[in-house]
Amino acid sequence: MPLYDFKDTKTGEVFEKFMSISSKEEYLKENPHIEPLISGLPPLIDPVVLGVRKTDQGFKEVMQKIHSRSPGSELNKTFNT
Repeated sequence: MPLYDFKDTKTGEVFEKFMSISSKEEYLKENPHIEPLISGLPPLIDPVVLGVRKTDQGFKEVMQKIHSRSPGSELNKTFNT
């Protein structure tokens, strides 16, 4: 069961509850002054794609080996930089 974050709109209190998805839906119906908060989301953008972090040399070598065993593959061109 996941951990959910909630906010009490009457008091402004933010708190966590450990419950199943079905329990969460029922809890929110019974407590209209409580709203769910979105938190703990993973990053949606890869830092390598953005150019913030360089591709690891070991990963490049693995991709080059795959390319050498896959005729017509474009992997070597992509990860050879």
